Amino acid sequence: MSNELAARAAPRPRQGILATPPQRGLTSRQKAAVIVRLLLAEGAPVPLSALPEHLQAALTEEIGLMRMVDRDTLRATVEEFLAELDGVGLSFPGGIDGALGLLDGHISASAAARLRRMSGLADRADPWERIAALPPDRLMAVLDAESTEVAAVLLSKLPIPRAADLMGRLPGERARRIAYAVSLTANIDPDTVRRIGLSLAAQLDAVPPRAFEADPVERVGAILNVSAALTRDEVLRGLEATDAEFAGRVRRAIFTFAHIPHRLLSRDVPKVLRLIDQPTLVTAFTGAAEAPDTAAATEFLLANMSQRLAATLREEIEARGPVKPKDGEDAMTAVVTAIRGLETAGEVTLIQPEE
Repeated sequence: MSNELAARAAPRPRQGILATPPQRGLTSRQKAAVIVRLLLAEGAPVPLSALPEHLQAALTEEIGLMRMVDRDTLRATVEEFLAELDGVGLSFPGGIDGALGLLDGHISASAAARLRRMSGLADRADPWERIAALPPDRLMAVLDAESTEVAAVLLSKLPIPRAADLMGRLPGERARRIAYAVSLTANIDPDTVRRIGLSLAAQLDAVPPRAFEADPVERVGAILNVSAALTRDEVLRGLEATDAEFAGRVRRAIFTFAHIPHRLLSRDVPKVLRLIDQPTLVTAFTGAAEAPDTAAATEFLLANMSQRLAATLREEIEARGPVKPKDGEDAMTAVVTAIRGLETAGEVTLIQPEE
């Protein structure tokens, strides 16, 4: 592109015609207009829509005011532009909105919301860009809470794959009403659409950030997963007396050694065994023999490993003799923790418990 611009701006020999004196003192805005006009003349893509709207408007006005530029001024402007490009070592996104996009995931949600409020981004930035970047759950909450007309505008402003995904999550009658409302959006004024976007963005910014990523059921379930069986049973009984519905959800979130045959796929057993040393397995299997449900988990794991390894482990279990209850429980917890780690990494998928 640099060579093409330089070639386009290079002087051509003139015969019998006096050169027009070069036009001096172009402003920065006029120089930008010259570069954009040259790029458009050469058929190069110019993503001006990425600029803030006030800059797009200013550039368009400047192009409308200009008439002719002599070749020497064109060459000088292009050379200055190319020199600036060559001197760029690192570029920044520009503005708080761009900075927040760059740092997304690296700063806290509360800090990002505070910066947006302080900088007054709602007055300048396109709110739909931020709205489109939200996760589906946040957008579904907006669709559920807003009127059919606002929901239609929201879906119309989203990329088609995202809009289709959200439409598929809606109840049939609600989806039908919104789809019909979309057909009525053809003549909505752009300012109205922007105001709707600003209003939705303000509502989303007003939602207080969550202190915990996981919901309460997942957090309690994760704690009880690695708690002693006696403690786990006592806590669950207490929860059932206080809130039976919450207790039921926690029970479904819990994954213990006894759940292995019901929720771990047979093909995933070798992945788990690779993460656990043999002495821990022997201790876990020996301790599991004390109760029928955990003994069934041991048999499930033994049945889905190599026959040679299973025979070796059975011999070591017989030779080991009884283990302390705490040692057996700690070893079983190590097996469960390994399975949970593989699930978090996406390497295994646990079967969901029945409601």
